[in-house]
Amino acid sequence: MDTLLSITTSAPVYPEPADVAPLIIELLQHALVAPSVAHAVVPILTCLTERTTAVGAAYFQASGTVFTARASSGVMPTGPAMDRILVHGLPFETPLLQLLHTRTDACFFDDTQHDSATLGFPELGVASLAAAPVHTPDGAFLGAFLMHTFAMHEWTRDERHLFAAVSEVMANVTARLVAEERTAQAHEDAMRALGLALEARDAETKGHTDRVSDLAVRMATALELPPNQITAIRWGAYLHDIGKIGTPDAILHKPGALDPHEIDIIRQHPCIGAAFAEQLTFLPPTANDVIYLHHERWDGRGYPLGLSSTAIPLAARIFAICDVYDALTHARPYKHAWTTEQALNEIERQAGAHFDPELAALFVRIVMEQQTAFIK
Repeated sequence: MDTLLSITTSAPVYPEPADVAPLIIELLQHALVAPSVAHAVVPILTCLTERTTAVGAAYFQASGTVFTARASSGVMPTGPAMDRILVHGLPFETPLLQLLHTRTDACFFDDTQHDSATLGFPELGVASLAAAPVHTPDGAFLGAFLMHTFAMHEWTRDERHLFAAVSEVMANVTARLVAEERTAQAHEDAMRALGLALEARDAETKGHTDRVSDLAVRMATALELPPNQITAIRWGAYLHDIGKIGTPDAILHKPGALDPHEIDIIRQHPCIGAAFAEQLTFLPPTANDVIYLHHERWDGRGYPLGLSSTAIPLAARIFAICDVYDALTHARPYKHAWTTEQALNEIERQAGAHFDPELAALFVRIVMEQQTAFIK
């Protein structure tokens, strides 16, 4: 669940009906480039609290048998009842949700004390309420936009027009964004499952996939890369050694050093992995860079292309350090685990040879900060 977002509101400015169209266009433009559903929805909620008498607004989304708060704006109810909602969500059996499930238009309640559909809201301190459903294209009930006041209020014609128009258009956009989000999560789960399956077959220690993914994400975050690039690097990390599906077990599990022929075979895995990744049409190019090029070296002595310096894509340069560090600090059939200090010394020694020197310095700093935080 996204962290509940809250924004302080200003004095209401009621729009004329003619003002709604450009407002909706502005909200749509923001939603289409927002990095998450919550970030797309917050401006909608803020618009409602700024341009109506509503003191707060929220978006609730279906999650199993409950509806959880994904975003909010303005002043929200407080107290034990609201705390339970934030932790456990609104049950689908809530009368308001049961009503919205069967509706396609917005509903307005001037006095929640006198309508069975708003049962439970007076206990939250909500005196007046407006609600609009969000449905998927095939009609499934996905979520709801709500706005409220703490004092009884008769919703005006313009307020009703604004809420109905904005919620109707933005509900369609929200449904699409949620579908994209769920597809991305399904891809995420599939990528990680593939990585874990390969880890179980390979000579890697248990947890290697998650450890290198976490390290790569922390580096990408420290570099302030955009969210889509961080996701792509994480997916590439999950699948970085997927090409080893073509490597014989006798080589993967060999306890001693590999002979030249075996080395040639194992060095084919980035190419095999790249060919596999090309079949995953949803996989972003940055993820492919990690899979194909994470064995390239800064000095040009890596494989499979022998790239050097910044000709190696940034994602591959980031991941190369993470992969080597985890290999050094965990036992393999052919080696003992190194200490953190020994591994970091090796990363520093290989800066400018195996690794991008600036990224190597960043990596050492990140790991040292983590060690310091752990000790404290």
